[in-house]
Amino acid sequence: MQTQQQTARNLSARETGGLIGSDMVEGTAVYRPNGERIGTIERVMIDKRNGKVRHAVMSFGGFLGMGNDHYPIPWSLLVYNERLGGYEVGVSDEQLRGAPRFPARDPWMIGDRQNEAALYSYYGALPYW
Repeated sequence: MQTQQQTARNLSARETGGLIGSDMVEGTAVYRPNGERIGTIERVMIDKRNGKVRHAVMSFGGFLGMGNDHYPIPWSLLVYNERLGGYEVGVSDEQLRGAPRFPARDPWMIGDRQNEAALYSYYGALPYW
C-alpha cells in the first residue's frame, strides 16, 4: 500500500509544468472557450513511427443529441486551460454534429492517411505530418 507521499511523488512524475503523462490526459474534460463542458478525452493517439500526437478521441455522452460515439479531433485544436483544468476547443455545434465519428464499440484508430487527411480537412487544421 502506497503512502500519501509516494502517491504524490508518482503523480508529480506523470505531470510537470510542461509535460503530462497520457494516463493523465485520458478522462480530462473538454470545454468551449466560454467554459461550457462539452466532452471528455477518451484516448490520445500517437504516431508510433514519429512520436507525434495524431489526434485525440473524444466522447460527448449525449451532447447535442449525439450518443456515446467517439469523435477524433486533431490534437492541434486542443489547448490546455489551467483555470478549467481541462482542454479547450473552439468548434461549433454544427461542426460537431457533422464531425467524423465512429461507434464506441469500434476501434480507436482512423486507420489510414486518407481518412486522417479528411479529418484534418474537415476541421480546417494543419496536418501534423
